[in-house]
Amino acid sequence: MGFWKTFFGGESDPEEDKRNADERNFDLLKYDGVKAMRFGQFDYAVKCFQKALETKDDPEVHDYLSRAYIRLGMMDDALQELKVVISSEPDNVNLMMQAASVAYIKEDYEQMVAICEQALEVEPDSALVHLFYAKAELGQQHLIEAIARLSKTIALDQDVAEARLLRGQTLMRMGDIKGAEEDMQWLMANAEDQEEVLLLHARLAEAQGLHDEAIARYSKVIDVNPFQIDAFRERGRIRYEQGDKQGAEEDMQKLLELNPQEMADVSGDYAAEGIEHKVKQAYSNLNPFGI
Repeated sequence: MGFWKTFFGGESDPEEDKRNADERNFDLLKYDGVKAMRFGQFDYAVKCFQKALETKDDPEVHDYLSRAYIRLGMMDDALQELKVVISSEPDNVNLMMQAASVAYIKEDYEQMVAICEQALEVEPDSALVHLFYAKAELGQQHLIEAIARLSKTIALDQDVAEARLLRGQTLMRMGDIKGAEEDMQWLMANAEDQEEVLLLHARLAEAQGLHDEAIARYSKVIDVNPFQIDAFRERGRIRYEQGDKQGAEEDMQKLLELNPQEMADVSGDYAAEGIEHKVKQAYSNLNPFGI
């Protein structure tokens, strides 16, 4: 409008001109930020989005900014931005679960519970929300409540493998091997290629006293992931207790290679004199079930 006024000899409106300029700058900054994110330039993207928000408060830009913060590991800032977006879309459960994921990374379980409570007001029968709620309860060490919440998740959606895995792990942790085995049977039928499933499978065998079977299952975990330090640690302990000193030493060597800090209490050169004593020392305080 200001252009046509000027073209025909009229006076332009300074306020309208400023609004138009601000709008153009906002769009340029917003899309420069999006472009920067695509190229992995997250620091620059943050600057663009922050500058854009100085011009106009826009939920979409807050959302983009939260994603950039996440990629930079700035979880506190990401969560604050997501809260702004949620306030503009109070019925968007997906956004709430995105915020819950960030809170989970921060290990802020109270915040997770609060977010999940808000989400359940919108979708009380969301399996995803109940799953995240259970994760928060596990983080708070509320094991019985977490098992109930995971059971609710499974009742709402039979195919949520993560809920089965978490419930199985928690039941085993509480000593309910039979209950954990029931979840394990479903997992082996539906998600047997997952590393954490195979690891639980091995731990259950050892909990039942099936030492040879446990060793074989830990070996399968290592086949899937040759860097799985828990599998080396726990297989080595069983080997040591079964009298296979050489196998235990091999697992300990690999464990120390993958994670030297894991056995910080084992001093000196591992290959030097006294290796059997050091293996015994390293394994003596390990829980055989990874708990």
